[in-house]
Amino acid sequence: MDTSTTYLGLELESPIVASPSPLWESVDNIRLAAGAGAGAIVLHSLFEEQITRESMELNEYLTQGTESFAESLTYFPEVEDYSLGPQEYLEHVSRAVDAVDVPVIGSLNGVSKGGWTGYARKIQDAGAAALELNIYYIPTRPGMDCGSVDDMYVELASSVRSSVDIPVAVKIGPYFSSLPNLASRLDGAGVEGLVIFNRFYQPDLDLDGLRAVPDLVLSTPQELRLRLRWAAILHGRIGADMAITGGVHSALDAVKSVMAGANVAMMTSAVHINGIKHLSRIREGFAGWMEDHGYASVEEMVGSLSQRSVPDPAAFERANYMKVLNSRSQVS
Repeated sequence: MDTSTTYLGLELESPIVASPSPLWESVDNIRLAAGAGAGAIVLHSLFEEQITRESMELNEYLTQGTESFAESLTYFPEVEDYSLGPQEYLEHVSRAVDAVDVPVIGSLNGVSKGGWTGYARKIQDAGAAALELNIYYIPTRPGMDCGSVDDMYVELASSVRSSVDIPVAVKIGPYFSSLPNLASRLDGAGVEGLVIFNRFYQPDLDLDGLRAVPDLVLSTPQELRLRLRWAAILHGRIGADMAITGGVHSALDAVKSVMAGANVAMMTSAVHINGIKHLSRIREGFAGWMEDHGYASVEEMVGSLSQRSVPDPAAFERANYMKVLNSRSQVS
């Protein structure tokens, strides 16, 4: 079966993409992922805090709401706590590109405009085939309206996009007043891809220590439905490619992602749980499903179950809400 696809203008041999993970800090692991059938590898992020921690603009974002709780700033690690500094990250990109034949995509994680975005071009110069901009921002000020949040995303994406020649994808979360509007604006800003969705990690509460504790929880397959819904709604409404990330654990999850409208399905948690070779099982299962259901190419599959393609488009909207609840009430 032809499992090749196009994402960000890049020709990939598989729609199964390895998304950002500490695993890819090792070039040996990157080789294993490529050998296991990953169509591309998105490296772990280079964080804004690593580059310009003392920037006045960034400091404004980081200190919002911390006037009375200065200790909350300690949740941001010191630069030396990162395994790779900015220069080491660029060298790592170059080594990764030399090590594999699949596209290597760099990643920047930040919230403000400024000199740190210049690293987008440095990542390009290091050989990255594309760049994923992971905008990780939690608005906490009651006085900040939703339009200002959207503007910040679009301005940052535009700033990065204008600084490089390689394709740019923007990774966002689902918490917007009008996600289609933001997606359309990002599309209009020239970004080539939209990655849905970022997982905003939630701290746990330590009742003995009376403090909030950062806690990493891996994704579950149940998280996929939110991604499927919005990919299906956005497909055909924006020109940018889409990637689904978060909740892709099986071959069928990857199939659903593509059928909803994504060009690629990205995986991290499932790889951490099952090992890097799990990528090959997902790719083989994906190809097997294609063969069993008569699909000759991934292109035929993309968006075939999007909102515009299904017999019941209302299933993705409120019009289907009562139908779902009524079906539940009929269970004996």
